[in-house]
Amino acid sequence: MAGRLVLVATPIGNLGDLSPRAVEVLAKADVVACEDTRRTGRLLAHAGVTAPRLMVVNEHTEKAGAAEIAQLIVDGNMVALVTDAGTPAVSDPGAKVVKATLKAGGEVEAVPGPSAAISALVVSGLPTGRFCFEGFLPKKGRHRQDRLEELSQESRTTVLFEAPHRLARTLGDMASVLGGGRAVAIVREQTKLHEEIWRGTLADAVARAEDTEPRGEYVLVVAGCPDPAPPSESQIRRALNERLADGLSRRDAAAAVAADLGVSRRAVYQMSLAD
Repeated sequence: MAGRLVLVATPIGNLGDLSPRAVEVLAKADVVACEDTRRTGRLLAHAGVTAPRLMVVNEHTEKAGAAEIAQLIVDGNMVALVTDAGTPAVSDPGAKVVKATLKAGGEVEAVPGPSAAISALVVSGLPTGRFCFEGFLPKKGRHRQDRLEELSQESRTTVLFEAPHRLARTLGDMASVLGGGRAVAIVREQTKLHEEIWRGTLADAVARAEDTEPRGEYVLVVAGCPDPAPPSESQIRRALNERLADGLSRRDAAAAVAADLGVSRRAVYQMSLAD
């Protein structure tokens, strides 16, 4: 099989971010699968690439398009997959195409490049060693509330996408569930002329959103849940006395309290001897 699928990352704003390798792959592709033929057509024209066959693969057509692309690859074609901006298959069409291609026995490659999530993360000023990507929150209902409650306990930095007309509501919901003091970076229009990076707390972000008209696509980078404060000596003694009152031996009570509060069993046992 000579055909293959190549996921090609495209600029998230500044066309100068299109890599030479991306241009080479787009020029050689038999088919370019894209979300919007007009937008991709302009990108190809900028790169000086004579447009090959353009095929629409968006959120509505991805399932059917995936099967067609897999067949094209089985027939020996090279298909380049792009989205409107950034890396395909990250909160954009692409995952179903990859799955169908691999199931058909085709090869899948990637031309790495711009990613709105990673770009926002690294300029946020928040920890980057461990992070999670949440994409878009559910728009409403119990699923949205459950996801927010999960994020309230997430210790890693979290990256989310949000549309402008939902920004104020999402910031308000996060401030309510995660706490207004949680740090956040709001990144808008990355790499474009009006790029904006705002850093502060969720409470301040809510107030700002009330006075600022949202424009463009947003990436929110939220600090993780802070580590809980260690239990005080009085808390440990209270828990220990409760276990002893239940009839546990000093050794068993110390072990139970240590497991419950995440403290040294030896220290709790010594505390029990001092009482």
